[in-house]
Formats: sequence, C-alpha cells, structure tokens
Amino acid sequence: MRLNQHDIDVIKAATADIFGKEAEVRLFGSRVDDAARGGDIDLMVTVTQPLDNPAWDCARLEGSIIMKLGEQKIDVLLEAPGLKRFPIHEIAREQGIRL
Repeated sequence: MRLNQHDIDVIKAATADIFGKEAEVRLFGSRVDDAARGGDIDLMVTVTQPLDNPAWDCARLEGSIIMKLGEQKIDVLLEAPGLKRFPIHEIAREQGIRL
C-alpha cells in the first residue's frame, strides 16, 4: 500500500468527521499496488445509514483530505443504503484494503 501512516490517519479522521465513526473506508486502485507509481487516491466509504446529501458529503471528504495532505487527485466512491451499486463497488470491496 502506497500511503504512509500520516496519510491513513488523516483519511480515517476525515471520514469519521463527515460520515461518523461507524463508517468504513477502503483504499483501492493503483495505490494498493506497491510496485506501481503515481496514481490518485481511490477510496470507498461504506455507511449503514441513508445519507441526505451524499454528493456533498463526498466533496467535503475530498476537500478535507486535500486540505491536510496537499493538492492531489482523490476519488471517493460511496456505498450507502438507497444508493445504486455498480461493478466498481465489488472491485473496491474485493481488492481494497480497509484503513
């Protein structure tokens, strides 16, 4: 995994602040591969309660992480009751690493 402990702590804290302490966050995509270089930070956040403003919450998470880690590309995939699931959700669940 190509995140250091500081990066992980920032991501977990920001996720808990916005989605609650019960939210689960997984890293998936190229940053999971230690041999790869570069790449954005792909995260899947899973919550058990419906969300009123899921797009806004994802944008807030991205902004919070960027403010603490610096400018970089961050993609947030959300898994919550009432939201449509896509094949990428299964890929993130199967290949992702829980932070």
